[in-house]
Amino acid sequence: MGTVDLTTKLAANFSLGELVSSAKADSLGIDNTPPAAIVEQLRATAAMLQRIRDRLDRAVIVTSGYRCQALNRAVGGVTSSDHVQGQAADILVPGYGTPYDVAKALAPLVSMLGIGQLILEGVGGKRWVHVSTRVPDRPANRVITITDAGTQLGIQPVR
Repeated sequence: MGTVDLTTKLAANFSLGELVSSAKADSLGIDNTPPAAIVEQLRATAAMLQRIRDRLDRAVIVTSGYRCQALNRAVGGVTSSDHVQGQAADILVPGYGTPYDVAKALAPLVSMLGIGQLILEGVGGKRWVHVSTRVPDRPANRVITITDAGTQLGIQPVR
């Protein structure tokens, strides 16, 4: 896909490598190097993540950032995933609390922090927070919870 410097800082606390790193891609031999246009999108995503980090005053761990199409298919992502466009990251902030705690804290701040969409996800026993720079077409989908039981508006406790 070309050469990019994965050590490039996209924001004070986030590097390009952090937003494209994937153990799944490594294990499957998938090149998850983003094209230049996606790197520019990742800059905006990193800026959003930096605002989240600064607001929560805790380190933000990116568990999934950019995914090329092949990686997105391999992890079972939807074809319209914001991850493929470099506009999303799945995060954990263990120093702040559970994913529910993080999502509850961020929900009233989405506009201020430049979060287009905030999703508390709890699927298959795993929990994380999905943040995207893209604002969904339907305002009701801006802050949602997705679990094995389905999708609910707002941030709901995940059992």
